[in-house]
Amino acid sequence: MLRGIDPVTFEIVRHKLYGVVDEAIIALENVSGSPITNEGHDMMVSLYGPDGELLIGGVGFLHHLTSAAQAVKHVIENFSEDPGIYEDDVFFLNDSYTAALHPPDVYMISPIHWEGKLTGFVANFVHVTDIGAIDPGGFSPNATECYQEGFVSKGLKIVEKGKIRKDIFETILNVVRDPGMTALDFRSQWAANHVAKERMHRLYQDYGYETVDTIGKILIEQSEQLIRQRLSEMSDGVWKARQYIDMPDQVYQVELTATKEGDTLTYDFTGTSAQASLGINCCYWATLGGMFAPIFPLLAYDITWNEGVTRAFKVIAPEGTIVNCQRPAPISIATVGAIQIVNNLSTTVISKMMGASPKYKDRATAVWHGSHAHVELHGLNQTGEYFVSPLTDTFAGAGGARAFKDGVDIGGEIPNVVSRWANVETHEMTFPLIYLFRRPVVDSGGPGKFRGGVCHEYAILPHDSLDGKLGTVLFGKGLRSPMSHGVFGGYPGCNVDYIIFRDSNGRELPPDLPSTKGEEETAQWGIYDLERNDTLYVRFMGGGGYGDPLERDVNLVLEDTLLGLVSAKAAEEIFGVIIDDKEQVVKNDATLKQREDIRKSRLSGRNVVIRSKEKVAANGFPINANLQMVKEKEENYIQCTHCGNKVSGAAESWKDRVVLRKSPLSQAGPLRPVNNDFFLNEFFCPSCAVLLDTEVVFKDDPPLHDKVFGWPSEPQSSESVPKVGE
Repeated sequence: MLRGIDPVTFEIVRHKLYGVVDEAIIALENVSGSPITNEGHDMMVSLYGPDGELLIGGVGFLHHLTSAAQAVKHVIENFSEDPGIYEDDVFFLNDSYTAALHPPDVYMISPIHWEGKLTGFVANFVHVTDIGAIDPGGFSPNATECYQEGFVSKGLKIVEKGKIRKDIFETILNVVRDPGMTALDFRSQWAANHVAKERMHRLYQDYGYETVDTIGKILIEQSEQLIRQRLSEMSDGVWKARQYIDMPDQVYQVELTATKEGDTLTYDFTGTSAQASLGINCCYWATLGGMFAPIFPLLAYDITWNEGVTRAFKVIAPEGTIVNCQRPAPISIATVGAIQIVNNLSTTVISKMMGASPKYKDRATAVWHGSHAHVELHGLNQTGEYFVSPLTDTFAGAGGARAFKDGVDIGGEIPNVVSRWANVETHEMTFPLIYLFRRPVVDSGGPGKFRGGVCHEYAILPHDSLDGKLGTVLFGKGLRSPMSHGVFGGYPGCNVDYIIFRDSNGRELPPDLPSTKGEEETAQWGIYDLERNDTLYVRFMGGGGYGDPLERDVNLVLEDTLLGLVSAKAAEEIFGVIIDDKEQVVKNDATLKQREDIRKSRLSGRNVVIRSKEKVAANGFPINANLQMVKEKEENYIQCTHCGNKVSGAAESWKDRVVLRKSPLSQAGPLRPVNNDFFLNEFFCPSCAVLLDTEVVFKDDPPLHDKVFGWPSEPQSSESVPKVGE
């Protein structure tokens, strides 16, 4: 018995709480007319306690679970007395400096009452069609301060005791470009909250409020206990990660140091660039949400997502930086700007920690879908009505390679485990545009022992029914610096690309990029109008690779080339596999020589230690997937697990004792343009030349040094731990 509640009742109510959230999400998507919501799943619904603590986190973009909790707590603290929180009220909140991620992500917060008592809240978000900012759709590349980024509220009672506040509702709709669709966004949110409240009332009626409330509190306590236990089963250490945002005006960097001690994990963003004049910044609560978005599916995959999970983590985000900007810094592009970077870094440090933890090593993964190459469209349709539409291609994603398997091709993203893209026909039916092609990109996945998933590319053309020009809002990053970083020697996925072909041959329906002709214009940041014969081309970013590409099974390389996922040139130069074009088989002798030649080149022509076919036996003290600590009476040292040789002393930073090669980004494959700013650091074992680690660096930035200083007392088997992606 749990506090007088029998186990059967506990499990029934627990599953019914999940069911409440699921039904609310279904209602939201069924009412919504927006492709980004009902097709892309850019939404979230969750339950919160009467104190605002997260009770049951729902699927969708997981950044919002904790940010919406802060929004609920803000409403409780600031509006309980004036104007009061009554039955069937709904509060509107979208201020990033209070809780939200960026202005178009609107939180609708509804109190839940039972027998006159406030018993909890349901909150959801939708990326609304328009919010009245300087640029259409809510992403505002032209904004230089937050006051230009649309209608923003720290909390507004938009529904009072079940009745829509017409004065408030009409005021908001009066400042947006597409009031009809924006109104439908709001109504879908109200419908979702209504369904959740009705289901909670039924739950109280069937099992009693006290029982449901007690089970909720137990679930929070259990989650905290379970996540702390899981952290205790992982190695103690310090892991570092760094990524860059390559903007037109300058390069910004986000630095993360993750320190795990006992049952607590601390994220420290000290060293991050100062806040920008562009809207890539994010506020503190957005950084917190971005941090937790990968933690929920990677670390808490079998634990109830609630407030208990969050208590084992701490965050340090210096004020005035792009991860904790201060008003009036612009923040409208935060979700695909700094927040995306925080997602990537969080994934990387978690995977590094897992790679150093025997029980959880198979859950490590490279970065998924490192950059959202998002596009917002606007203009007048065939009836002369103004429309605003984000394309859902941005949600297609590309899976990062895992410790046991390739990343999923066009496989979504970690922060939203249910994201998807709309069919071409859905977009063409709804808005005046034509897709010329939408196809996977060869060589886009990060090479490695396991390959990152490939991304996709597409091209669109204005439809003849368009009344005027097709406006595109672009705010890209990753054109010079790849963001889907590899792990443990894996290479990064390809770069993003935006190209506008002026006066193109689009009316001839070219099937791919090489066939698309016109005057090329590189587009990255701002508003770009497409005339009738202009074509917009967009390429996304493949997933990062895992492990040394020379360790990849030659038959997998052959299969990739036959499927058109890897070119024969990349197979030869990066994976070291020579393929007979006519017979379509691997030339084994030539491949052995090619791989040996590549290893020698890594060590500047020096002889390479011949390795045994099997890796060195694991001793329970991993540093990462390629290195382990050896503890002997005479000395402790770090050993390469591929050849068994000593790499460095235990007290030394192993990266200072291996072979470092600074290479152009093209070393990682095609579609990674060479430039004078960004490079690829490769760290090789000085004995066997295995690729131990890779880093994308800006100019002369120093290497990142990790440190493992404690392992679980008894090395544990990973057999019972589900692998990431399964």
